[in-house]
Amino acid sequence: MNDLVIPDTAAASAALEVASAYLSPALLSHSRRVYVWAAAFGRQEGISYDAELLFLAAMFHDISLVPEFDSHTVSFEDASGHVARVFTAGAGWSNERRERLGEVIVRHMWPDVEVADDPEGHLLSRAAAFDIVGKNLDDLSPSFRADVLRQYPRLGLTDEFLACFQAQADRKAGSSAARAIRSGLTTRIAANPLDTASL
Repeated sequence: MNDLVIPDTAAASAALEVASAYLSPALLSHSRRVYVWAAAFGRQEGISYDAELLFLAAMFHDISLVPEFDSHTVSFEDASGHVARVFTAGAGWSNERRERLGEVIVRHMWPDVEVADDPEGHLLSRAAAFDIVGKNLDDLSPSFRADVLRQYPRLGLTDEFLACFQAQADRKAGSSAARAIRSGLTTRIAANPLDTASL
């Protein structure tokens, strides 16, 4: 698993530094796991992906759930995409690459992202659902899941994440968070096997 932890680039290191400064311990650990799950899916299934772009998308995909970057006007994933674009402008990324990063972050809340159309978006969306509700848990082996959870524990993510989503839903009735709450996220996240002792 060690080679799935972080790409060896300056932008990836800086993104981890920013995420560590603003995300709670539970959200940071979630973001680290999301990258590892996504990268593991890619390697296991032969999906070619841009590791640096995927890592930054994982670090920033929930950044606008925190007060400093919360938006009262747009869905959190849209706001997170904007934060990521600003960060990567400072990192010297091209406009096209910044826009790709924003797209990947926004699409992580889509019900499905086709791998042929957007490999990084597919991997991020799939990994986020895997981590939050345990979707398609058997796609990765129990031993690998246990290794990842030992390195990046859940730290009470379920309660914190639901509180964040409920706050988003209360203020933005048309948002993706509100739709997720209405569609039974509370029940699905409570039943996530990743939160139980038996993996």
